[in-house]
Amino acid sequence: MHLHRYEKYWLIFGVGTLVVFLSVIGVTAFAHGHHPPSHMATVDAENVRASAPFDEPGLKKIDENTYEATIIAMTFGYEPNKITVPKGSTVKFQLTSQDVVHSFTIPKTNVNMMITPGHINQSEHTFKEAGSYLVLCNEYCGIGHQNMQMEIEVTDE
Repeated sequence: MHLHRYEKYWLIFGVGTLVVFLSVIGVTAFAHGHHPPSHMATVDAENVRASAPFDEPGLKKIDENTYEATIIAMTFGYEPNKITVPKGSTVKFQLTSQDVVHSFTIPKTNVNMMITPGHINQSEHTFKEAGSYLVLCNEYCGIGHQNMQMEIEVTDE
């Protein structure tokens, strides 16, 4: 089979592009540790509020600059619906839903999780700028969906 010179160029270009693309994905996924914000931990969806750590939702200080936020998503809100952390702190979020599929999205950050009943999702973010961050639900969860929001207040200390 004879290939024209320009066909060979395009094949080399196409295969080269594919190799570069797969290399970038591989380095990003494995070397930098980027992965979807989900874990295989589960909780009984029928008894979320009786299961640790969701029996005490809220914000807990782990060390000087690290906090753990345990949050329950429900129709049509989050519990707690407001948390306050100092600027520069890292917050480790762990969430579950007690009823239907929700999401936990903080615009202009890398935090964007789909929250399903019975599963515990985890993600973390370091808040480098002070201000008020709005948390939204991007999964339609019913007639009051537009009211489902939460606030994260980042203070200058």
